Amino acid sequence: MQRRGAIVFILITIMLDMLSLGLIAPVFAKLVVQFTGSATTAVGYVGAFGIVWAAMQFVFSPLLGMLSDRVGRRPVILISNAATALDNAIMALAPSIPWLFVGRVISGGATASISVASAYIADITEPEKRAQAFGLIGSAFGLGFILGPAIGGLLGNFGPRVPFWAAVAFSLVNFLYGLLVLPESLKPEHRTASLDWKRANPFGSLHLLRRHREIYGLTAVKFTDFIAHEVYPTVWVLYCIAVFGWSSAQIGLSLALVGLTSALSSALLVGPIVSRLGERKTLLAGLAVAALANAMLGTASAIVFLGGIIVGALALYSPPAIALLSRRVGPSEQGELQGALACVRGISMMIGPGLFAGVFALFMGPWRSLHLQGAPWYLASLLMLIALLIAWRVTGREDDVVLAPPAPAPPLLVEEP
Repeated sequence: MQRRGAIVFILITIMLDMLSLGLIAPVFAKLVVQFTGSATTAVGYVGAFGIVWAAMQFVFSPLLGMLSDRVGRRPVILISNAATALDNAIMALAPSIPWLFVGRVISGGATASISVASAYIADITEPEKRAQAFGLIGSAFGLGFILGPAIGGLLGNFGPRVPFWAAVAFSLVNFLYGLLVLPESLKPEHRTASLDWKRANPFGSLHLLRRHREIYGLTAVKFTDFIAHEVYPTVWVLYCIAVFGWSSAQIGLSLALVGLTSALSSALLVGPIVSRLGERKTLLAGLAVAALANAMLGTASAIVFLGGIIVGALALYSPPAIALLSRRVGPSEQGELQGALACVRGISMMIGPGLFAGVFALFMGPWRSLHLQGAPWYLASLLMLIALLIAWRVTGREDDVVLAPPAPAPPLLVEEP
């Protein structure tokens, strides 16, 4: 029962992290406009805040991951929850742009604790069941992605600062709940002896890859996947406007469909599919499905585009990939692994947006006569096929761990008279 309560708390923590980000999404730009007095000027600030937030993720993910390997997961997660409440309070009270900047810095650092939450799940879950557990993390992400903007948009009608206070309340409730029910997951004997500051940084954390060369290939799979995934935040809105002429409401509904279908598939399908196929086959099949889904999103048909969303929700490659990675390192390195993966994600976030924005601009501008407005999606599809090839080469049949059904009870022995 204690283990189940801990898993529920971790999933709620991740959902509320995404919820707090989504709550402020509909009103953050409006608040910036109030300070600048110009939408044109506000765009530059919003972009700069996004870069700062991503940079804090890049810097703090390895630090928090390795810190949790040293002192345990519980204190890092609780402090992060408290910091999330603090940053939203700062932004709710912010009298000027610089104070919003401070809030974004704290938010990026605090939300980096998601890597610690993933390590917590790895601590308390048997290796063969981690894919299903990581699938639940994906479901929590999706649920937060759906609820956040919807609630934030409604609360924003009462003023642009109200959603920030709602995010404060959610974070404080989460902190108090964790203080009461969250046990420590990392046993003292599995903790590192000291915090190595040379490795507790975005580049030093990648030292883990040199110590465990067997995770090189799977990390390359995730890196390629991370880059491909950047097509969504970079191109989605612009593509829907340029190709389909959709309104903001229609685009919002399409994104809600992404979150809903992803949350349902992650929660309901990962466990049964991994139990039947094993982690390796689920990974390979998921990457193939993702390539197909991106190709469908690149068509000029709205019906096929919506079908691509449904197909994309069935691309369940990420949970088995992370489960296979976590299986390859020891208990005292789970936090460091998740931090290193967050660093790899940070690097991809520096590459992907420029890559897909450039391709989109090229095929919507000078090369428009080729009628390949979906070129960014086709590029993402190609990247997923490359990830599939890498995954096929770096994994073997020993990675197809299928959950065995419980052994039948032995028959009762009856002595003959």
